[in-house]
Amino acid sequence: MKRTGISILTASHAVDDLYQGAVPALIPFLVAAYHYDFLGVTGITLAATLISSVAQPAFGLITDHRKIRGLWVGGMLVAALGISLAGLPSQYALIWLAVALSGFGVAAFHPESARAVRTVAGGSARAMSWFALGGNLGFAAGPVAVTAILSQTGLRGTPLLILPALGMAAVVWLLRSRLASRPPDSSRDGREAEPAGRDDWHRFGWLTGVVVCRSILFFGMASFLELYVISRFHQSHTVASAALTTFSAAGVIATLAGGRLADRHGRVRTIRYGYALAVPGLVGLVLAPSLALLFCAAVVCGLGTYLPFAVHTTLAQEYLPTRIGTASGVTLGLAVSAGGAVSPLLGLLADTSGLSVALGALVILPLAALAMSTRLAETHGQVLRPEGAESLPPRTRLT
Repeated sequence: MKRTGISILTASHAVDDLYQGAVPALIPFLVAAYHYDFLGVTGITLAATLISSVAQPAFGLITDHRKIRGLWVGGMLVAALGISLAGLPSQYALIWLAVALSGFGVAAFHPESARAVRTVAGGSARAMSWFALGGNLGFAAGPVAVTAILSQTGLRGTPLLILPALGMAAVVWLLRSRLASRPPDSSRDGREAEPAGRDDWHRFGWLTGVVVCRSILFFGMASFLELYVISRFHQSHTVASAALTTFSAAGVIATLAGGRLADRHGRVRTIRYGYALAVPGLVGLVLAPSLALLFCAAVVCGLGTYLPFAVHTTLAQEYLPTRIGTASGVTLGLAVSAGGAVSPLLGLLADTSGLSVALGALVILPLAALAMSTRLAETHGQVLRPEGAESLPPRTRLT
């Protein structure tokens, strides 16, 4: 049951985040059709990213007070509906609302699906790493799907993009019994167990700061690495894109390795390993004397940036054992949006001081994350108690 349940949730995460990745690929088709300026393009991107990021904690708070078990499936379908409608109207306001609707659906998906991963897998960081990997792969698949379809049909083909979500919803319906089965941590009558222990908002606040640092680091790498390769080594866009792909491919390996390391050696220790690895990776990128060494540094930086990625969410859930939805919504949504908000400042730094300075300035972020991680405490698992079993003491231990 656990393996099948995690597979379903991972696949649904891939489908949901496909619609996030679809927005950047949709924009060139909209610009070609309606000749939007940069302000218009920025507005559409904002509709998808900011609304999704800000709304996720709100959905997390709602699900902490009222369990809505089908919310993640409904969110995935709403995300698909928004993108499928975005190519049909010609009015900018309607297109903006369609993309915003998709972002709203993405926001509804994440907190409850992350809670479901914890319920099915008993808080395993390894399971959460597979779930996170599904989202990464789906985001990467979004541009491929949009380009493949719209290059043949034009904007009128956007309704075809709803098909992956409909197919995934059908799979969830057919295999719903695997998700409805009693998880390992539940009461004998099948009711979902409630975690023991008190919420540690102080350490959760420090962890949120760590996630913000990682978000800014990721957006900075995504924004500047290709441009840096072209500027410093006078390479083509193909080679520059390969450098970013190398960074992301290393991240795929690191995401899975991070979950395994966290389950074996501890969540906080794994977070520290990641950011300690990111520092020499970033220094290597800036100082690399050759393209080959830059690619090696990109691998190290990708490993360090992605190693803590899924671990953040599982640790947040353990810091807020009675607010699982809120913990998931903040770490998967609100804190991540900080990277997008700060990226214009990084762009200003690059304009005034050069790409090398902007890329080198990113070293501050893993160092800051390492410093804040000293305020985090390792957890040794949450004991889940059946509803009403108030006499059971918490076993969660912070060291």
